[in-house]
Amino acid sequence: MKRVVVGLSGGVDSSVAAYLLKQQGYEVIGLFMKNWHDDSVTISEECPWLEDSNDAMLVAQKLNIPFQTVDLSVQYQERIVDYMFREYKMGRTPNPDVLCNREIKFDVFMKIALDLGADYVATGHYCRKATQSIDGKDVYSLLSGKDANKDQSYFLCQLSQGQLAKTLFPIGEILKPDVRKIAAQQDLITADKRDSQGLCFIGKVRLPEFLQQQLAPKKGAIIEVPLENHKYKNAPTSFTSETQRLQHLSTKIAYSIEDGKKVGTHQGAHYFTNGQRKGLAVGGTKEPLFVIATDVDENVIYTGQGKDHPGLYRRGLFVKQDEIHWIREDLTLNNGDTLCVMARIRYRQKLEKATLYKTALGMYVIFDTLQSAITQGSLLPGMMQTNVWVVVLFLKSNI
Repeated sequence: MKRVVVGLSGGVDSSVAAYLLKQQGYEVIGLFMKNWHDDSVTISEECPWLEDSNDAMLVAQKLNIPFQTVDLSVQYQERIVDYMFREYKMGRTPNPDVLCNREIKFDVFMKIALDLGADYVATGHYCRKATQSIDGKDVYSLLSGKDANKDQSYFLCQLSQGQLAKTLFPIGEILKPDVRKIAAQQDLITADKRDSQGLCFIGKVRLPEFLQQQLAPKKGAIIEVPLENHKYKNAPTSFTSETQRLQHLSTKIAYSIEDGKKVGTHQGAHYFTNGQRKGLAVGGTKEPLFVIATDVDENVIYTGQGKDHPGLYRRGLFVKQDEIHWIREDLTLNNGDTLCVMARIRYRQKLEKATLYKTALGMYVIFDTLQSAITQGSLLPGMMQTNVWVVVLFLKSNI
């Protein structure tokens, strides 16, 4: 009998995943990951991880499977929380859930599971994997979940072949309403529990308070850049090389205070991200203001009126060579290669046509249409990239 360790989060998805695996004849063990001790930044005064842990334990009891809690708070602090503070301090917008999957769930947690004699680790993610034999070797692809409204393959784009080989996604072929129906039929306490919207295994947090633990407030100017700014006009239409064209399409605009007028103040440029509308506290404009750029060195936020402001849009981005990660390494592009893909720059955004251009220094991702609020971020300290890089990898792995 194959042994599977399920990451029981205290939610309905992982609960049903455990149930289905037991029905399929696996020996199932439930483990709850305790990743956070500081409850001072949660939205309510309740202790979210304690409630979730208790629900996970009750599910395990109902399913008659072994259960224990593992404390990964030290690793989570070092690999996720400290990373978030570093990224926001440098004016970038991190994606902690992507990193949590790679560094915590499918690394630290997976190693604990394998030490328990597990053949596989399973989670309640809405995604699938496919296996095919290439040159006599099993090669795994990460696929989207059957439920398009709940698909979470976006957040698993950093997984490796080794991690996928040891992973099961029991609810990837099931729609969310049917997952809840199964939970209700089995009288699981999580059947009607609301989905978590917070950080990975932490719960809801007040992000400003969370960031202010290490990033002190610092008053700065909010600058409104008008639609008719010269930087939006007279764009070159001819280029001396293809590389020059790609660089032009993927380079963000550099602003200065002289490009607009001061319309307000903020408490720290590192608290804001491109495309953000809420939290500016500036009134009196015909249309809402959106953040079009942040400068953490000068502590300035640049904004523009309306969701169609040209400062929000760009055609592409560049990914440095040492930041490229292929789930399917057999599909890696060589220098000079191009590939048409469907891509998105954020979770739940509709897929857009794009082309990958591989060069010796890295890869350009150029969309057919302008994209709003391409935001700089990173997955490792000192490695600059954009969140789009994450999605392109995931899409490439689905070929």
